[in-house]
Amino acid sequence: MLNRKKVFAVLLSLTLIFCSLPFASYAQDSGTVKNVILMIGDGMGENHLNLAKQEGVELFMESSYDLRGQSETRSLMEVTDSAAGATALSCGVRVINGTLGVYGYDPFGLFATPRSITEVAMDHGMKTGIVTTDSTAGATPAGFSTHTTSRSMEASITCQQLESGLDLIWGASSDSMDEDKAAENGFSVITTKEEMDALTAGSRSFGQFSGDMWRQEVPEDDPSPNLSEMTEKAIELLDGDEGFFLMVEGAHIDKHSHKTDEGNHYPQKVANMTEALSEFDDAIEAAVNFAEEDGETIVIVTADHETGAITEEDGAYVYTSGSHSGANVPLFVYGSRTLIPDGEAVENRSIPVRIADALGFDDFPAKEKGPLMKILDAFDLLFTALSQCDDLLGI
Repeated sequence: MLNRKKVFAVLLSLTLIFCSLPFASYAQDSGTVKNVILMIGDGMGENHLNLAKQEGVELFMESSYDLRGQSETRSLMEVTDSAAGATALSCGVRVINGTLGVYGYDPFGLFATPRSITEVAMDHGMKTGIVTTDSTAGATPAGFSTHTTSRSMEASITCQQLESGLDLIWGASSDSMDEDKAAENGFSVITTKEEMDALTAGSRSFGQFSGDMWRQEVPEDDPSPNLSEMTEKAIELLDGDEGFFLMVEGAHIDKHSHKTDEGNHYPQKVANMTEALSEFDDAIEAAVNFAEEDGETIVIVTADHETGAITEEDGAYVYTSGSHSGANVPLFVYGSRTLIPDGEAVENRSIPVRIADALGFDDFPAKEKGPLMKILDAFDLLFTALSQCDDLLGI
């Protein structure tokens, strides 16, 4: 009887093997890095950079990197969405599009859920933060702070974020925000740049901004900070002896790339995407400036996927789609000469593993048992105890 139960438990957990096998450790800055800033340009493909330069933009991200490669962005459904892309970058596993922080073969987390690099960083006593121009309940920030079967479950996402140990989560406001619950969990809710600037080290905050944070020049009547201002302030608050992990997302490269490109809308689409990319680039510059002065920080810049299938036609870069493509995306590294092989493409799911190795973590990738596995463990203990009783009684 006991053997059958053990076999049953093993068979039920086999579906997790494909997604939970750990990557090999990489020969790099193992254990020598104190802080990591992961910057995600949502939807930013290689040709978004070329299109921006075509529009006259000079990009900081291309001027001073230590390593330059690409990230392969496929999910279990081939062309990834932001949820699966974020999960690959946070948990080191490929999953089904639309799901966040759950295994592809166990989307309800019945047997196990993968732990994110954010959670493991907190386990090691590090400060952690999430900054985005999207809603705080958006797919990318949720991928670094929650585990859920669907990116559309906004209330569940916000509830998990409020119960998380993160030090700061800043972005556009979410309809599911509960200020009383935020206060119960030690978060102060901030809604303006003035309130953000007034924060001091040691505070925990949940940013719920309402303006055009993706713009380089936020309108005078807009009280919100932009992405580069949020990045600078977040670094200031998180910096300390403990070290920190910060994820920064420029969400509007993707959002504007999805917009219609018919007729007169196309020039505005390009202009808005270019401004969003330029502001993301300003945030990168702020992070790299800190890293260069600090000397113990790695800044990694990449994307979750490409949006728009931008291609070169007749000597000009143009959108050819309003959807995601499977193209590789840029991968820049500042502050390390060994994090990735220079000039090569790596799997998106390997990036958090490389980050963990640089930080000296030996417990990532990691997973947490789900309710059914805990029940099976309990039954196993029960059957073991009964077997011992049988032996004592000579049955």
